[in-house]
Amino acid sequence: MIDKRRVRRSAHFVPGANKKMLDKSIATNADCLILDLEDAVTPDRKDEARNIVADWLGTVDFKGKERTVRMNPLDTPWGLQDLEVTMRHPPDAYVVPKISTLDELQTISAELSKWEAEYGHSDLGVGLILITTETPLSIINLPTLTQCERVVCLSWGAEDLSAALGAPRNRRPDGSFLDIYKHCRNMTLISAAAANVQAMDTVYTDFKDDVGLRAECQEAAWMGYTGKITIHPAQIDIVNEAFSPGAAEIDEANRLVEAFREAEKEGLMAITFEGKMVDVPHLTRAKRTLERAAHIAKQTGLPHLST
Repeated sequence: MIDKRRVRRSAHFVPGANKKMLDKSIATNADCLILDLEDAVTPDRKDEARNIVADWLGTVDFKGKERTVRMNPLDTPWGLQDLEVTMRHPPDAYVVPKISTLDELQTISAELSKWEAEYGHSDLGVGLILITTETPLSIINLPTLTQCERVVCLSWGAEDLSAALGAPRNRRPDGSFLDIYKHCRNMTLISAAAANVQAMDTVYTDFKDDVGLRAECQEAAWMGYTGKITIHPAQIDIVNEAFSPGAAEIDEANRLVEAFREAEKEGLMAITFEGKMVDVPHLTRAKRTLERAAHIAKQTGLPHLST
């Protein structure tokens, strides 16, 4: 069955059919690799790239990284064939671009079920990671998309949306998103939280701007996002750090949980903790921090995240 608790601090794009880039990406600390059959592949190379990626899925050691494939959109000549060919050795999930409606997702899910049965794979073993808000209709339908049982994660897109809107840019001169894109970012997070699936922030396209990337990751983490898509290997460690609880954060969460444990013996659930008044929401947040740290430590083997 699909693992909806999988850690994706960083999900890194790998151009389809580029073995050199694949090898470099496997050597990084990315939690998830996105083997891209869409924008990274020209129309005349779609068939070749699809077969190469299908072969990778069956023969390459991904060193424990999540293996995902960004398929072509459903309304292109290539989308359904991407599923048929790559499902010979199924990925962990498909990254679905330019999705607009729940009906489209159900079509994809039905195709996956067909190929799972045809190739003898487990039913509902492959998840869907959605790149939402790339079309105006997707924004309208966003809260309904998680009704597809295969959905494990929502991300969002600003580049294709700005093209669809005829907008010359999606950020202000200071790098912050314009209001329509802030709305998409907010609604993606809210829709993911409502469905209890992961929310993963969109790409930061200026891959030479480490300062801007750190700031955007920090803001996303403060909002509740738990990961981000990367487009350059230099971004991966920055993103991983931003979406991993730090040692000080883990230590504080442990102290808070212990303080509540002692307070509960006296029947108290609103207490003073290190000079601040705290109650149940603070305890819930601390427990979630510790659970996330433990889950990251288990998946990645990082001892400093152990609680």
